[in-house]
Formats: sequence, C-alpha cells, structure tokens
Amino acid sequence: MSETGASGTGRPSTGPSAAGGATAGGPPSSVSVRKGDDSAPGPLARLALFLRQVVAELKKVVRPTRTELITYTSVVLVFVLTVMLIVSGLDFAFGKLVLWAFGG
Repeated sequence: MSETGASGTGRPSTGPSAAGGATAGGPPSSVSVRKGDDSAPGPLARLALFLRQVVAELKKVVRPTRTELITYTSVVLVFVLTVMLIVSGLDFAFGKLVLWAFGG
C-alpha cells in the first residue's frame, strides 16, 4: 500500500500536517516570533540565545575527581611515551637501513 499525501498525488506528505505541525525551517522554539512578523530575530537576540545555550550546556559538564584526573593523565603519558619509543625505534632502524643500502 502506498502513502499518499493530502493532495492525492501518490507522494508522501511533507507539510506541517505530516510533521505534527512543526516545520523544519522554522525558528527555534525558545525564540518567540509574532504572527505578523516575517523577519528573523536580530543579531543581538541571536547572540543572547547563543550565550544562554552555552551557559546551559556548561552547567551539564561534570568535572572529574582528583583520582580520575590522575588516572587519565597517567594513561595519556604512558601512551605518549610508548608511541614516542616506537617512532624513535623505527626512525633509528630506517636510518641504519638507509645508511647500509646507500653506504655511509
């Protein structure tokens, strides 16, 4: 069975009635726009909205405890030292190989 839109053309509806009244290109829900006002919010209103959203997201951040921080730092340092030793070993080996191949 095929989906038909309100117009009966055989294509699915993509208008407001299909999306439950919400439009994809509409203004964010926290910004109120008057019914007769077709203009978008001004730059200061958008900046204020952005800053409010930043503060709201920063309130969700959970800082690590001291033991977690020490653990994470140790893991990163061990990983960096391991990769550094591998790269140094490969550099030394390839350097010796090149000197052997081309004489040095």
